[in-house]
Amino acid sequence: MEDGIDRRHLLLGAGGAALMAGVAPARSAAQAPSRKLGYAMVGLGNYATNIIMPQFANCQHSQVTALVSGTPEKLRKFGAQYGVPDRSQYNYQNFDKIRDNPDVDIVYVVLPNSMHAEYTIRAAQAGKHVMCEKPMANSVAECEAMIAACKKAGKKLMIGYRCHFEAHNLYAIELVKQGRIGKPRTVQSEHGFSIQPGVWRLNKALAGGGSMMDIGIYSLNAMRYMTGEEPTSVNARWSTDRTDPRFSEVEDRILWTLTFPSGVIGNGVSSYSSGHNHIRITGDKGWIDIEPGTPYDGHRMKVGSYYNGDPVEPPPGPGVNQFVGQLDHLSQCIKENRDNRAAGEEGLRDIRIIMAMYQSAADNGRTIQL
Repeated sequence: MEDGIDRRHLLLGAGGAALMAGVAPARSAAQAPSRKLGYAMVGLGNYATNIIMPQFANCQHSQVTALVSGTPEKLRKFGAQYGVPDRSQYNYQNFDKIRDNPDVDIVYVVLPNSMHAEYTIRAAQAGKHVMCEKPMANSVAECEAMIAACKKAGKKLMIGYRCHFEAHNLYAIELVKQGRIGKPRTVQSEHGFSIQPGVWRLNKALAGGGSMMDIGIYSLNAMRYMTGEEPTSVNARWSTDRTDPRFSEVEDRILWTLTFPSGVIGNGVSSYSSGHNHIRITGDKGWIDIEPGTPYDGHRMKVGSYYNGDPVEPPPGPGVNQFVGQLDHLSQCIKENRDNRAAGEEGLRDIRIIMAMYQSAADNGRTIQL
């Protein structure tokens, strides 16, 4: 077996993947974990209720203890499902009363992008730690205000970059660091889907932009964590059929090139009219390819060498669910008073680059120095 591949047992096995994801391995009954920290879920849409919240059942350090929604029916339904009492159910008008709820340690903001800054800042002012979905906010200024509010309150801020806790992505990062593919030379990442009309993400005031502020951020963030570098310049171009009613306000496709300090060149794609989910990093000795690269499950990864025959596909390991890893990581960081791996500054970096992409695309692909 090729060098590096046998480390999958460390990185993708239950204990190793748990450590990589910031989640402790399973404990014995005699080592029962301390109190689970309480999350208040702000926004009860599909992503919150069908993707994130069911994973609390698998968490060692986290639980749902409060709900925030403008829809009373949702509060009743999910309050009953998760055992959240009436006193811990809030709407957007009385949200600030959450400061008086000792069962809430963390506020998880799962709202349209334009509301991220407001509810992150209000949560910090209420004395709560914050998990906020990506993209962090609609502007650099909003991101900076969110970071400042949490620092002033002495509370942690984490952005919902679930792929930072996904076993295949973590394994690929480790293989690059080991030199498994030699010196990285290029990185490609493409993400996209055909968006349905009528959703809030097609409203620029709510979303801040189109595909780049949604699915494209996966491409951008992957290029950064796979290389372990911050880009020094970007140029971008977009293509949007304005006769398509979906795109009257926001962009459809955007393609860009990043340059990195080591000389790595990155090419990215974001699309609201074609399907993509792919990450590939290529070095002078081999390559790593993950397709799909960032789904909720079902990742497929191959590692190839230019000198040692056919590509090797690491067999899947049990790993730690990326959502569980993300939720428990913040709880553990709070308990242990340590920094989290996807702090507000991580979200700010992506937004700064996205704003530069928009600037470049609006100026016919002019290179923007970062």
